[in-house]
Amino acid sequence: METFNEHTLANGLRIVQEEAPTGVVYCGYVVKAGTRHEDAADSGIAHFCEHLTFKGTERRRAYHIANALERVGGDLNAFTSKQETVYYATVLRDDFARAVDVLTDIVFHSTYPQREIDREVDVIADEIDSYNDSPAELIYDEFESMVFAGHPLGRDILGDAAWLRQYTTADARRFTGRFYRPANAVFYVYGRVDFARVVRLLERATAGLDATFRPVGPQPLPAYRPEVRRVARGTHQTHVLLGSRTFGGSDARHAALVLLNNLLAGSGMNARLNVSLRERAGLVYTVEGSLLTYPDVGAWCVYFGCDDHDVARCRRLVDRELRRVASEPLSPARLAAAKKQLKGQVGISCDAFENYAIAMGKTYAHYGRPRSIARLFRQIDALTAADVQAVACEVYAPERLTTLVYGA
Repeated sequence: METFNEHTLANGLRIVQEEAPTGVVYCGYVVKAGTRHEDAADSGIAHFCEHLTFKGTERRRAYHIANALERVGGDLNAFTSKQETVYYATVLRDDFARAVDVLTDIVFHSTYPQREIDREVDVIADEIDSYNDSPAELIYDEFESMVFAGHPLGRDILGDAAWLRQYTTADARRFTGRFYRPANAVFYVYGRVDFARVVRLLERATAGLDATFRPVGPQPLPAYRPEVRRVARGTHQTHVLLGSRTFGGSDARHAALVLLNNLLAGSGMNARLNVSLRERAGLVYTVEGSLLTYPDVGAWCVYFGCDDHDVARCRRLVDRELRRVASEPLSPARLAAAKKQLKGQVGISCDAFENYAIAMGKTYAHYGRPRSIARLFRQIDALTAADVQAVACEVYAPERLTTLVYGA
């Protein structure tokens, strides 16, 4: 049974906890400061600030931050996405107060010293270079730049190395001073900790922080224009990605899209595209579907890699499966099986406590409610064959498809 606790501090910080039968506590801050919140002149600064947040505060040097939780066996980390920056920790329940103190210190009291910026920018540049060396990963960024052309969601998270070298302490403080505010953040807790104590610790840790925040609404999206693009990358294998822009996670049709993606190209070996392209035809090693989901918009895509002379055949097989789900409603037995498989996968994934906890915090930050697996299961159970087919007809329409090919 899901048991949630919620509270908002006077400074605007929202707190959410789900109780869990474990002696380990998973917690962190979700700050709504991601790529989509950057100005065009600040490309990559959200990820840049995430790295620099660990490099010194008013109370701690970088070395002390790195060891604050490690020395008690805990873990401290962070990541940046298009929507948010997440700082998270995993500790034993007895060390929860220490985690709150360290997380709050780095999020709200980092100093972004220039000497650390000068060193860290090379680390980020290496991260960018390693990413650019992987076409199977890079193709996703270029696809998003096509689907969300003319919008911040179309920019890549890491930014440009040459541009990053121009950033200074003042730039980091300007961006974090605007977005790293209690009223623009959520603190989440997944574990067996007295909630009154959680609130007291966070009240004390965030005392004196500025409660003001000017919300930044989402930038309007330009019209979606499908595109076909082939890029010479000098790769032995040809990488193909096709998909389209879709509705967001707040849309009532989202559950049907999740089920469709799982049916066609999910992680199961029985996914239709895996059966068609790999098991029967032996044309690919990897074929997988992905959903990008933001509250207001999203995208779906299918990726496969194959020999260049097999691209046309693979594409015909993909198109056949897309037409099939759009033209043929699922039988009651197939629909029931698809629902059962999806619910099983979701339920099993919940045992990955850290990922589950982060997803809970992100859901609360962007949708204003805890992530409820029970609610999701009800939405899945309510789906009809007509619901699924209607979404397939809209999303998989040939005239909506954007295609990107990386080849020799």
